[in-house]
Amino acid sequence: MIRKSWIVLVIFLAGCAVGPNYKRPQVAVPDVYRGLSPDADKTSTASLGDEKWWTLFQDEQLQSLVRTALADNYDVRIAAARILQAQAVLGITRADQFPTITGGAAAANQRLPRTKTFPPFETSANSVNLSMFWELDFWGKYRRATEAARAQLLSSEWGKRAVITSLVRSVASAYFQLRELDLEMEISRHALASRQDSLRLVKIRAAGGVTSMLDVRQSEQLVYDAAGNIPDLERRIEQQENFISILIGKNPQAIPRGKTLLENSFPPVVPAGLPSSLLERRADIQAAEQSLVAANARIGVAKAAYFPQITLTATAGYQSSALTSLFTGPAGTWNFGGQLLQPIFEGGRLKSGVRLAEAQKEELLLAYQQAIQEAFREVSDALIGYRKDQEFREQQDLLTRSAQDATALSQSRYSGGVTSYLEVLDSDTRYFAAQLTLAQAQLNERLSLVQLYGALGGGWQQ
Repeated sequence: MIRKSWIVLVIFLAGCAVGPNYKRPQVAVPDVYRGLSPDADKTSTASLGDEKWWTLFQDEQLQSLVRTALADNYDVRIAAARILQAQAVLGITRADQFPTITGGAAAANQRLPRTKTFPPFETSANSVNLSMFWELDFWGKYRRATEAARAQLLSSEWGKRAVITSLVRSVASAYFQLRELDLEMEISRHALASRQDSLRLVKIRAAGGVTSMLDVRQSEQLVYDAAGNIPDLERRIEQQENFISILIGKNPQAIPRGKTLLENSFPPVVPAGLPSSLLERRADIQAAEQSLVAANARIGVAKAAYFPQITLTATAGYQSSALTSLFTGPAGTWNFGGQLLQPIFEGGRLKSGVRLAEAQKEELLLAYQQAIQEAFREVSDALIGYRKDQEFREQQDLLTRSAQDATALSQSRYSGGVTSYLEVLDSDTRYFAAQLTLAQAQLNERLSLVQLYGALGGGWQQ
């Protein structure tokens, strides 16, 4: 009978928990992403966000940088420390469901001096005991608190994955920006060498009386323009290397290169997948939902304060004046008791506590819904950006080729004496600017792909 009574009590305690059980709130999910390419398969479940980052980024040097960042970046390490904190909090909170048992031992000897009435004498007291204190979780206060702590742990874990997603995106973007600066440097140095050759020819023509000093000065302007661009690019390259160094958890240092910007190519059309799957893939959305779960559980903790607190206490041990007889039968002691404490008047404290918990849940519910809307906006922006950056790059490529032909024709016309050097100056300036703009367009195309990858929830998968 005693065993059955304990089983019934355990079942009762496990089944009774005040407060609402969590249900995922309804959210408006679009049927398709806005910004999809017209020829994209809108029913396909495949998504770029499901790709591992090392399969998307084929540059081995970039992969090495990402791996170093994941191991040494301070934001990732801080997020890992937060997980350890959440694990400890969960352990502390879960322990409240169980009885607390403590053990103790005491020994005291005392000698009293002679008085007019009594002779001197000594006393001795020795004891050992075990004490138990257990607040029964009738109303689920501690189970709800444990549920909240467990959800916070999951939120911390998803938070770390969100940090990893952001870090992978930041390292890839910074690396592509560095390679684009390298491309600009290559263009500038090539332009400088070409313009220096042109200046030498113009000086020869001026010395022979074929052309004027005005052409020499205009040719010098082209040289100085290209030469002046190089120190600025060197500054930007070293600063970008410093930025990448911090991302990977290192002091400022040189960054080794892998593939060139153009060698890091991606498909023209990438799969986005179904919008409904974004809720499961985005780490920040999952973290926001787990925070909402924790807030929902804390409502139960607040409501449980309305109900009586039932505690059991027990002590058992031995007491004796002599150590030799401490563990004999007559020296044994024990007591067992229970207490019920019911709040009667607390000036509205408990009601305000429930209202606070409900308001906090409402805040986190709105934050969860906002995170979902923001995620859909980011995906739409990235899809539009990737497609439009491709179109712009294609047009800029045509413009650059046209400017290159125009520069070659103007050089031929000037050499043949058909036109002035002003035409060469204008054509060469346009060509140089077109090359730099094309490099920036090629960078933007890759940055849009990285942005789309992160918006679709990719990067944290290991």
